[in-house]
Amino acid sequence: MSLPFLIAVFVFSYLPLYGWSYAFFDYHAGMKLKDCTFVGFKFFTAMVDNPVSRDEILRVLKNTFGMSFLNILASPLPVIFAICLMEVKAKRLRSFVQTLTTLPNFISWVLVYSVAWSIFSINDGFLNHFLMSTNIICKEINFLANSNHVWLTMLGYSTWKTLGWNSIMYIAAITAIDIQQYEAAMVDGASRFQRIWHITAPGILPTYFVLLLLSIANFINNGMEQYYLFENPMNKGAIEVLDLYVYNMGMVGQNISYSTAVGVLKSLVSVGLLFFANGLSKIVRKESII
Repeated sequence: MSLPFLIAVFVFSYLPLYGWSYAFFDYHAGMKLKDCTFVGFKFFTAMVDNPVSRDEILRVLKNTFGMSFLNILASPLPVIFAICLMEVKAKRLRSFVQTLTTLPNFISWVLVYSVAWSIFSINDGFLNHFLMSTNIICKEINFLANSNHVWLTMLGYSTWKTLGWNSIMYIAAITAIDIQQYEAAMVDGASRFQRIWHITAPGILPTYFVLLLLSIANFINNGMEQYYLFENPMNKGAIEVLDLYVYNMGMVGQNISYSTAVGVLKSLVSVGLLFFANGLSKIVRKESII
């Protein structure tokens, strides 16, 4: 019965690895691979031999690791939100808040950027109009083109979009806790905070650690859709992550072989991080995640 799923994994996850072969050829769009010159590890060594390429790789790695690290620091937020939500006694209010915070996950980043543009852009942005009309500022501020604190800005957009969705796993973990533990604690005179601290938090801690370790394993794969839409010439140096760099080099710069080589190394680093997270899981939880 698992055969169809194994076939799907092979077709969509392993079969595309054939594309790695482009990293070993001097490939140009429109040519057949067999007609291209085999160059071996030329594009791999170019990442470290060329000072310009080396500086670019270090820059995008700094952006990637910096924003991924901030996302991991913000990982307790869905836990806190789930605990607070489950403490709401009014079921209709709780369902309404959960639905309201989950819906943004299904909104495309294009629409998110459209809303951000209508609020923060110059000339047409609501915020600039408001600040100018109240004489708080005398010159419009180009919020979207400002590279200062862009990592925190991206974290804010991502948190708003995924907070409700990411809390679903923790809500499920809370509902799985035996209700008799809460009843016994209430009989013993435990306050609401004590019940949360001694029953709810330990009950969802295993779920949190599993998701945290998976986030560490996926540390370098923080996507590109959000950063692609919010990127502009003014903030490119601070917002361009590794996935976006691969896209820009391959699709925009037409340096397909080099971008493929960068993508190969990114995948190898991701596999290394996965095994690191698995080893960390064995040490901390005495269990393996793979």
